[in-house]
Amino acid sequence: MQSYLVTAVAALAAATVALLLVGVVHRVIRRLGRRSLLMTELTDHSHRPFQVAATVLAVQLAVRFSTRYAVGSPWRQVLLHALVLTMIAATAWLVASLLVVVEDTALARFRVDVPNNRHARRVRTQVVLLRRLTIAVIVVLALGVMLMTFPEVRGIGAGVLTSAGVVAAVAALAAQSLLGNVFAGLQLAFSDAVRLDDVVVVEGEWGRIEELTLSYVVVQSWDDRRLILPTSYFTKTPFQNWTRTEAAVLGTAEFDVDWAVPVQAMREELRRQVESSELWDGRVCVLQVTDATGGVIKVRALVSAADAGSLWDLRCLVREHLVAWVRDHQPTALPRTRAEVGDASGALPWQAVRSRRPVRRLPDTEMPDDARLFGGSEDGEARSEAFVGREEPADSRR
Repeated sequence: MQSYLVTAVAALAAATVALLLVGVVHRVIRRLGRRSLLMTELTDHSHRPFQVAATVLAVQLAVRFSTRYAVGSPWRQVLLHALVLTMIAATAWLVASLLVVVEDTALARFRVDVPNNRHARRVRTQVVLLRRLTIAVIVVLALGVMLMTFPEVRGIGAGVLTSAGVVAAVAALAAQSLLGNVFAGLQLAFSDAVRLDDVVVVEGEWGRIEELTLSYVVVQSWDDRRLILPTSYFTKTPFQNWTRTEAAVLGTAEFDVDWAVPVQAMREELRRQVESSELWDGRVCVLQVTDATGGVIKVRALVSAADAGSLWDLRCLVREHLVAWVRDHQPTALPRTRAEVGDASGALPWQAVRSRRPVRRLPDTEMPDDARLFGGSEDGEARSEAFVGREEPADSRR
């Protein structure tokens, strides 16, 4: 009985000393690392697992050296085995926390709250997925090491290894979908096809990538709904990524109006409106007639904004303003249906007569920039080169 009491006192004393030492180290690191992000992360994330690991190690050593009188007894073997299992779990926790500290320190160098954050979002996506993968690997390795401490498991190891091929084939067939999503998640992380905070259009829904894991992707729609999609969706199904290269995007507002609409006046009104709005980024403001069938003409206003949210508001603002402008200042341009009765000669006074005066056509040099999407400005010339290609000199093509 006295020996058991000595063992208990030794274990308690060892745990107390370990806790005191860890507390002293924690205070010293916190005081010395006030200006160091790495030290701050260590004190925040690794203090608790280090405390548990140090305490379990101290108790294990105390029990091992204070129970020499009971060498070979079953209770000592069971107690030491339990402490070894606890030590393995605590060590895995400590290693995982250290990896999290390193990843958080690396992520702090890449800010995502700035306008040009494409590279930072790419690094953040890769680090977050690697964190999940490394933690999963650490957990699996820790469980494997814990199982190997049992003699029964070591005894059947040879049989397991001989049948590993069959088991692997069965597991691969059973977990084909899961493994496909895992590999798809890794592909998304390192192919840079989609990143955290990217603005995408999936399943007809417009939203941003809120969370990206190895098995699924969470898309936050514009109305705060969440779409949960498997990662394999983004490797097998086409989708729109509005922020693939930059956040600035183009958007349209289309109108069906009568043939009597003064297009140039409408173009000038569009320019005046967007120039007075802080949502416009100053790149693109174009109004073109894209169709003329069915008794009406289709007018498309193309504008640009710095990000998808600003573009949505700008499109709504342009649509609302031009609708009011046509209604109040050009009522004859409102869509209408005409029915004309008479002979085909056009001799009646109320019938439209073709003008005999020649129609003056503006040369290309007089076409306003607001009427051209591919040309007229530096942004338009760059867009033309992207879709057509650079013009080569005549001598170079010979």
